[in-house]
Amino acid sequence: MAIDERTAPAAPAAGLRERRKRRTRSALLRAALVLFVSRGYERTTVDEITAAVGVSQRTFFRYFANKEEVVFAVQDLVESHFVNELHARPADEGPLDALRGAVLAAWDTVDGALREVVPVDLYMRSYRLIESTPALLAVHLRRSTELEERISRLIAAREGLDVDADPRPRVAVAAFFGVMRVTGRLWGQGDDTSVEAIRRLTDTYLDGIGPALAGRWS
Repeated sequence: MAIDERTAPAAPAAGLRERRKRRTRSALLRAALVLFVSRGYERTTVDEITAAVGVSQRTFFRYFANKEEVVFAVQDLVESHFVNELHARPADEGPLDALRGAVLAAWDTVDGALREVVPVDLYMRSYRLIESTPALLAVHLRRSTELEERISRLIAAREGLDVDADPRPRVAVAAFFGVMRVTGRLWGQGDDTSVEAIRRLTDTYLDGIGPALAGRWS
């Protein structure tokens, strides 16, 4: 097939532009998160973020609507990583086993999922920032409610159920996300900010779902 020399360079040029855009976005993300965790979310300005990267405010707003969107951009990646892991769970696993396997697998592989965007330790520090900043925590809880509904529908589809007719998917997902909220809060209050620490805490508290819901405790 003949190649039109007038149009042949267009694809490589477009690819180069996309790579540059991804690099700029990632640089803004990294700079913003470093400033947020070192100075505090409220005290950091957009001007300081753009100065750290050497771009204009106009460039910042080309990628992000506001500071809040920057904070949760990496959280979006982590949540998508968890959803992908849930999709990959064996079909014969029960709902809570699938959720547990997905979240533990997501923590085990989060470093690779974020490597091209931000270092995983910077993400973990930004996650702790969310847990300790009231304005961000409120947004995080709202977003968690939306994710909870999405996961409820995914679990219902796995089980061949109508999520609006059968309460079990939402009940199971509510119990699971309750554990996620507890472990996130406790991890945020602790001294160990590592992925391994939150994974251990998550594993331990997920062990408690069955006993906590099964009859009397004494």
